[in-house]
Amino acid sequence: MKTLREISCGQTVKVQKLTGEGPVKRRIMDMGITKGVDIFVRKVAPLGDPIEVTVRGYELSLRKADAEMITVE
Repeated sequence: MKTLREISCGQTVKVQKLTGEGPVKRRIMDMGITKGVDIFVRKVAPLGDPIEVTVRGYELSLRKADAEMITVE
């Protein structure tokens, strides 16, 4: 199992599980990132922060720390 942070640009992955808790997990879920959703990684900044993704047709930017909480396959 990998986290979203380990996925390279141009790949589409499916969310397996969200780790973390409280407000951070809530914020990720409010973005529409939930179990079973496909995430397309559009762009990763040179230092890995932020990671730009497309989820459910929306373009989002995720912090590196948030991406580490999203387990994908």
